[in-house]
Amino acid sequence: MNNLMFTDTPASRCAYYRRTCGLPAGIHPEAGRIILRAGLVGAITMPAPLGQRVRDDLLHNRITLGPIISHLRSRRWTFLCRPDLPNDMSLFPELLRLNVTLVPPGAEIALPAPIDTRTGHRHWIVAPRDTFRPSGLILLTALRSCTTRGPRC
Repeated sequence: MNNLMFTDTPASRCAYYRRTCGLPAGIHPEAGRIILRAGLVGAITMPAPLGQRVRDDLLHNRITLGPIISHLRSRRWTFLCRPDLPNDMSLFPELLRLNVTLVPPGAEIALPAPIDTRTGHRHWIVAPRDTFRPSGLILLTALRSCTTRGPRC
């Protein structure tokens, strides 16, 4: 019997994201990165230390975590979520003060790809296992909880 070696390629990883995780991912034609366009999937990006506090708050409150991406160079985390956040203009100044961004519909979100293992650009803090993504409203509540209680969320 032949020993077949399976390799993780951008195409195979993209297929996994699409089929197993329900993420409408594609491969950027010029850059070769795996991307997801925000819309059917929402996303909130924040500084890594705040992201760690939000993640810990969710765990402390026994809320199931969804996919979280670490962008190592910018030291930011992106939480993938359901796109159920209100389009409320009063929300933007609050988030701006915290250096938090709601990824707008149509914007590209770079997902961890096989090459990132070697280059260290991005990796999963919590990898997607299925189609589950938490409500953006739950993430916003956890974010507010962490920022009103100070650094020890």
